[in-house]
Amino acid sequence: MKKIYLAGFDVFAPDALQRGAKMKMMCAERGFVGLYPFDNEADSASGIFEGNCGLIDQADIVIANLNPFRGDEPDSGTCFEVGYAYARGKTVYAYLSDARTMREKLGENDQYGFAVENFGKPLNLMLASAATVVEGGFAQALARCAAEQA
Repeated sequence: MKKIYLAGFDVFAPDALQRGAKMKMMCAERGFVGLYPFDNEADSASGIFEGNCGLIDQADIVIANLNPFRGDEPDSGTCFEVGYAYARGKTVYAYLSDARTMREKLGENDQYGFAVENFGKPLNLMLASAATVVEGGFAQALARCAAEQA
């Protein structure tokens, strides 16, 4: 049975444990084993880092919540996990509730006057190129994953 690491800022939500349990249940319903960051049970920074990298190493697939978090960009920890998974040869799916291009969402320049890249992608090209981007939520990304991994 293939394993899916469930990456995202959901771990910071007040109901993080319930969210993880629901996502893991949804994975099981599709014939996958879900691995949630809290599965490593670490509580120190180094323990969490090593544990989450270890869970990604165990996984065949990563599904990442790359919706904006604390600003216009995805959670930086989740971005690291996507890059790490990609470098380790894992299949990565990312989900966004708004998959318009970055230019459509932010304009030609951001609020600080920096140019917004114009590659027709909904995320920075480094993330968008490392993952299959699915518009919607976790359920839509999992459905796409299940269809392609069958």
